[in-house]
Amino acid sequence: MEDIVAYYENKKTFHLVVARAYPDLARFRREDNKAEFNSLLLKVIPEVKRYIIRKLNTAMQKGLIPRGKYKPEDFTDQLFIEVYDHFDEIKSKKDFHPWLFKKADTLLDDIMADEEFDTLFLDNIDSYARVEWDSMAEKYSTDGDGDLVMMEELDDISYRKHDYILKNIFIEDNNKDLMAKLDQDLGKENIRKHTEMVLHHLPTEMRMIFELFAEHQFDIGEIAKIRNRTVQEIEELLEAAQRSIKISLYNRFINE
Repeated sequence: MEDIVAYYENKKTFHLVVARAYPDLARFRREDNKAEFNSLLLKVIPEVKRYIIRKLNTAMQKGLIPRGKYKPEDFTDQLFIEVYDHFDEIKSKKDFHPWLFKKADTLLDDIMADEEFDTLFLDNIDSYARVEWDSMAEKYSTDGDGDLVMMEELDDISYRKHDYILKNIFIEDNNKDLMAKLDQDLGKENIRKHTEMVLHHLPTEMRMIFELFAEHQFDIGEIAKIRNRTVQEIEELLEAAQRSIKISLYNRFINE
C-alpha cells in the first residue's frame, strides 16, 4: 500500500513541476524559441500522453475507431503544435496542466464518432451477481488484447504502478474496514483489473471524469474546466462512477 500512496503523492508533485515550467515556456514563446519550448514541453506532458493512450485504447475496444488507424504520436505531435500556437490562452501557471488535458481532449474528440451507450449496464448494475461480473471480466480481458503502449513507457516505473487506489472509490471514513478487507483478500492487481473493467462499461464522460480524478489527481474545479462542465455536473458524474464501482465490488466479492 505504501508504494501506491507514494505514487499518488508523486502525481500531485508532478502538477507542481508542470506549473513551475510555465514561466520558462512563456519566455521561450515570447522569444519565438520553438526548439527550447518543445524541449521543455516534452518533459511536462507524460501524464497527458498516458491520458491519450488510455482514451485511444477505450475507443478501439468499443469499436469507435479502427484498430491501427491512429497512433498516440499522431496526437502528441499535434499537441506540440497546438500548445505553441495557442499558448496565450493559458491565463496562469495553475491553469497550465488542466489546459493541456483539455487541448488533448479536443484533438481526440475531433476524430471519434459519438459513442452509443447501452443504458442497460447502469440500469441493472445493482442486480449483477458474481457469475455475471466474472463473465464480463473474462470478455473484457479478451477484448483488451492489443492495447497501445508507447515504447518509452515500458521502462517507466510509474506506468507499471498505474492503479486505482481504493481511497478514490470509498471516500467515507466508515469504509476503512471494507477497504482493508478488499485490499487483503484481492490485492491491488485484482482491484485494478476489476475497476478497469467496470469503467470500460460506463459512459465515456463518467469514465473520463473518474480517471482525471483518480489517476491524474485533478480536483473537481480543474476537471470542470477540462471537460467544459459545471462543478455540480462533475460531482454528480464522479459520485455515479464511484457508486458503480462500489456496487460491483460488493456484488462480486463481498455478497457471495
